[in-house]
Amino acid sequence: MSTTKVKRRVGKYELGRTIGEGTFAKVRFAKNTETGEPVAIKIIDKEKVLKHKMVEQIKREISTMKLIKHPNVVRIYEVMGSKTKIYIVLEYATGGELFDTIVNHGRMREDEARRYFQQLINAVDYCHSRGVYHRDLKPENLLLDSHGNLKVSDFGLSALSQQIKDDGLLHTTCGTPNYVAPEVLEDQGYDGAMADLWSCGVILFVLLAGYLPFEDSNLMTLYKKISNAEFTFPPWTSFPAKRLLTRILDPNPMTRITIPEILEDEWFKKGYKRPEFDEKYDASLDDVDAVFNDSEEHHVTEKKEEEPVSLNAFELISMSAGLNLGNLFDSEQEFKRETRFASKCPPKEIVRKIEEAAKPLGFDVQKKNYKLRLAKVKAGRKGNLSVATEILQVAPSLHMVEVRKAKGDTLEFHKFFKNLSKTLKDVVWKSEDLQMQPAA
Repeated sequence: MSTTKVKRRVGKYELGRTIGEGTFAKVRFAKNTETGEPVAIKIIDKEKVLKHKMVEQIKREISTMKLIKHPNVVRIYEVMGSKTKIYIVLEYATGGELFDTIVNHGRMREDEARRYFQQLINAVDYCHSRGVYHRDLKPENLLLDSHGNLKVSDFGLSALSQQIKDDGLLHTTCGTPNYVAPEVLEDQGYDGAMADLWSCGVILFVLLAGYLPFEDSNLMTLYKKISNAEFTFPPWTSFPAKRLLTRILDPNPMTRITIPEILEDEWFKKGYKRPEFDEKYDASLDDVDAVFNDSEEHHVTEKKEEEPVSLNAFELISMSAGLNLGNLFDSEQEFKRETRFASKCPPKEIVRKIEEAAKPLGFDVQKKNYKLRLAKVKAGRKGNLSVATEILQVAPSLHMVEVRKAKGDTLEFHKFFKNLSKTLKDVVWKSEDLQMQPAA
């Protein structure tokens, strides 16, 4: 293993590991070198944005979101541009994804589901009131802060995958249809507010039931179920919850319940508290203007520095739960879409063993130094599962292997990791303190 790795900086931010990937962007963990504050940076190919038919809408929505400081919305701190990239600096939600709770514990109690749904509606209502629609509400966009409060991410950024056609309505193609409103699937043009509400209804159903209301391995059958709102409530659903969900999951957007009506619903109002926050929030939009006007004098450069390959204390802490280093390899931690284990094997042997384990499971393996990309040949319910692994040195004779979902379904990734871990038993270092563990 080489003795150095590249450390990247953009402006005042030191870039860390990749924590998410999408069609249009990559999200990386980063640290503000002036304050030490952790942030997330969404990195977008500038050419894709500036050539996009909806560039003015994207600029308007990012500008609007930068002015919003709502307790249930992931904040945009600043926007930077280089010659080829746009960097959107976001609040870092430390509590992971809301749906990890469902993966680990199954359905929620009704009062717990209601609290998260109330926070979701708060976020959606506030952004809608400022003319920003999400259009792509799904589990990956529902994050939690360190206090367990909901944070909705990617408001104003989903327009990248949208198009306005001659009818003046939004048109889209979607990769995860389970949460998408019937009118979006039919591509007849749709109202962003009503489409967002449908997605909120699907999310509430999953919180209460522990599974999706619309699911089928055949895509056309799935579309038909969504278009006709064909779903069945589990027996434990209360009547008031059923009544509200039936009004939200109405396939006709003209008769679907509205947010003002939801706020008056008896089930929704139980224990409801309006969020209190300072709406008069000062923020400059000069950075957004500079990026979208492609002003060269405001370009940031991505600086590369050589540094030892071993993880430093900051990186270890950022990967652990509750700033407790003991949790880094704690086998009792819950499963997320990223997981890690320690190994005392040489890195080349770890690479070989992962490769040997992945191929029989139907994965193509691509190698580059001590990073591997495993891609499932056969598509699952959310497309082809793609897994990224990286080997990091913790000490001269100890390595940490990070395994994370790059693309595809979290549940499928969970199943893959279970199969992988069985094959890697002789690679994983098992001691009282360090064992294979799901990441914080």
